[in-house]
Amino acid sequence: MNSSFDRFRPHPWHGLGAGSDTPTHVDAYIEITPFDAVKYEIDKATGYLRVDRPQGSSALPPTLYGFIPQTYCGDEVASLTPRATEGDGDPLDICVLSQQRIDRAEIIAPARVVGGIALLDDGEADDKIIAVLNSDTVFDYAKDIKHLPEAVINRIVHYFGTYKQQMTGDKHNAIEVVGSYGAEHAREVVAASMRDYRRQFPSS
Repeated sequence: MNSSFDRFRPHPWHGLGAGSDTPTHVDAYIEITPFDAVKYEIDKATGYLRVDRPQGSSALPPTLYGFIPQTYCGDEVASLTPRATEGDGDPLDICVLSQQRIDRAEIIAPARVVGGIALLDDGEADDKIIAVLNSDTVFDYAKDIKHLPEAVINRIVHYFGTYKQQMTGDKHNAIEVVGSYGAEHAREVVAASMRDYRRQFPSS
């Protein structure tokens, strides 16, 4: 029995770990679910979830969505995205697929990295890692994004490619979808974000 424990709630970004088998497997901290009509984001100062805004249209997040703790989108992540001027300065985003309904946030979802989507947000790298829930045997076959149904990936790409436009109603969309990539490149992005984190927060 492991007798060590945190006496106080750790900060989800800085106090939790990225996982014990990174970058192949990661622990994802979930901020929003596919059933949330409101977008929540981690409050960087307190570690609690903050209400960001209602979803701008009837389109809801297509997967569990959150970030990988102790990651940071800085120069190394930006170097892996064509035409990125810099990283977006946030933890690395992740989408986690599960065939079961998971309708609560503020949970840790152990996941296997299978790919990702390269996005530019006003020129900043804003990658979305795609992963499957470790314990979900329905997805045992999925080792790479190419193994997932094309319709699932298209739905994720469409959501992130349009959600800011949906929010503002502005025809100008600051989000540019550069493309998707497989598991090998996704693992490189995760590893780069962990190095960016250590450089940005050397005392953590």
